[in-house]
Amino acid sequence: MKNLINALYRNHSLGYKLLLFVSTTFLIVYLFPKSGKFKYNFEKGKPWQSENLYAPFNFAIKKSDAELASEKQKIKENSPLYFNVNSTTPKLVKTNFEKAFATMFTDSLSASKRFQLEQAGLNIIDNLYEFGVLNDDFVFPETKKVIILEDRVEKQQTQFGNLVEEDELSAVITRVLEKSNLQHYATAFTSLFFDLVIPNLEYNKTFSARVLQEELDQVAFTRGSVERETLIISKGEVVEGIKFQILKSLEAEYESQVWNKSNYNWIVFAYTLLVALALLMLLLFLKKYRLSVFENNVKVTFIFFNVIIMVLLTTFVVDYNSQYVYVVPICILPLVLKAFFDARLGLFTHVITVLLLGLIVPNSYEYMFLQIIAGIVTILTVSELYKRANLFISVGQITLIYFVAYFAFFVIHEGSVETLKWETFGLFILCGLATLFVQPLIYAFEKLFGLVSDVSLLELSDTNSKLLKELSNTAPGTFHHSLNVANLAEAAANEIGANAMLVRVGALYHDIGKMKNPTYFTENQATGINPHDELAPLESAAIIINHVIDGIEIARKNNLPDRVMDFIRTHHGTSLVYYFFKKEEERDPQVKREDFMYPGPKPFSKETAILMMCDSVEAASKSLKEPTSAKINDFVESILNKQMQDDQFINANITFKEIQSIKKVLKQKLANIYHLRIEYPE
Repeated sequence: MKNLINALYRNHSLGYKLLLFVSTTFLIVYLFPKSGKFKYNFEKGKPWQSENLYAPFNFAIKKSDAELASEKQKIKENSPLYFNVNSTTPKLVKTNFEKAFATMFTDSLSASKRFQLEQAGLNIIDNLYEFGVLNDDFVFPETKKVIILEDRVEKQQTQFGNLVEEDELSAVITRVLEKSNLQHYATAFTSLFFDLVIPNLEYNKTFSARVLQEELDQVAFTRGSVERETLIISKGEVVEGIKFQILKSLEAEYESQVWNKSNYNWIVFAYTLLVALALLMLLLFLKKYRLSVFENNVKVTFIFFNVIIMVLLTTFVVDYNSQYVYVVPICILPLVLKAFFDARLGLFTHVITVLLLGLIVPNSYEYMFLQIIAGIVTILTVSELYKRANLFISVGQITLIYFVAYFAFFVIHEGSVETLKWETFGLFILCGLATLFVQPLIYAFEKLFGLVSDVSLLELSDTNSKLLKELSNTAPGTFHHSLNVANLAEAAANEIGANAMLVRVGALYHDIGKMKNPTYFTENQATGINPHDELAPLESAAIIINHVIDGIEIARKNNLPDRVMDFIRTHHGTSLVYYFFKKEEERDPQVKREDFMYPGPKPFSKETAILMMCDSVEAASKSLKEPTSAKINDFVESILNKQMQDDQFINANITFKEIQSIKKVLKQKLANIYHLRIEYPE
């Protein structure tokens, strides 16, 4: 049991990566759509790019959404309205009319006239209640079919325009009286019937809605069928009309038949295999080519976190509306990774992420081609991200690449530009604008994961910062030395393609530990008094060596990033404090060499190796008397060759060719510093 615990402890970093790998795989699979992906990509109006397609099984042709909507609209227009009628109302109105008529019209009228008027009134009632009088105002088309129910039984059918609304009473009275040439009695009859007419039609809304719903439920969602082995579409044929509908029906049939519940676990398993394979390639890349990143769990977590974020955003947009998939700023991923790591890692991770997204987006080949090309352009064009203009220029170039690539694909598919979808170009512009969000995102990641980008390095390089101000006041000689080393290191880094900003910042802070005992270092001994004269060589060596440890403590108190502290740790490697070692050796030939050596570690990157070279050369150059080009050449060669003999660069990924280039730069810079000129004959 104890051995097992010890083994787990020794391999806890690998265990964490395994847990991260598994959890990321399952999270991405969880975000993916829970169905298989139709193996053919097609778009309406574009040529069929695959081979001739034959029906793999019998299936029905589904109607399009537009067809179904049209059918349902016709049903709604033709569906009748149902009204309940009260058949006793006309009789009651006639009885009340006879009473009111006798009161209104006096005996002064002749019997024939009186009879004529009475018959006209009865005709008015018959016209009003021929189909019925409405009890409310309704907004329906005049031609809308109406069925009148009496005791739930259909009594008659008519159109809504034949039903009488209360505000139409005067018009009906006038029309009837005009037929009998009694129109001059219209006012009297209108006044009479205003109090007599009783509505007898009530709209049966519930029954009308139920009948409409029954008719809608009977709408067929399919029309016709396709038999197995029937040719659906040929290669190069344009996908439109019935062909498009058949293909959509086949895709839907796959979802209902092929991707059923019994196959769900297999589909999830297949997705898991593909995602795991892609993420495994990413881990293997880190282990083989970026071992320092692979061994840092925070950095590995950061990379996987960014992949998950991109998958999450894309799946959300695809679920909402796949037409907006190009709004997702995928190029933020290589931008962020390049800011914190390097271009090669950024591009590799970008490609892996795009391959994963190709499983869920429509037109996956076109999508992957556009995004990979855009990622390559991002890596190639973005440099010195801390300069705002560079980011805007790069985003403009990325957007232009989107435009060109999409235009090319569209012409290939359509064969013309007449139906070009200009709104897609708007999506690319929105994507470019969203990519500009990378700056605040980088700042957030720095705080969240404790990483350092070039933007932060630019802030740290400000010599007016609190810590560098303190260094210039406390140890002015050391500050001046650090500035010189920074200039040399930056030039050397530019020569071999290393991170110039990082090495410059490392050079500015590499000797901050000397602030603790500034006068014990020769560059700060302005008075000519050397306190080492009163100390034993071993004590002097300890003070000199401890400036590395003191520097790390000061850096931690001032929250300097680990990438900067690496320069403090490694700028002397495991070299020997040679002067005091020789001094002690004169006193005690049995002196231990280890007591006069820096604790290390040795430089483990190009940048830290560059700083070691430049620091040693700049410090030792102060001892040159009457420097010449030959002296400087021999001087630089001897120092750097000695460091190589001591295996100080054995852990750094720097080549002999690069070291030779650095030697050349240092020789040129020192020659400029000492203002060497060609001696002209008198």
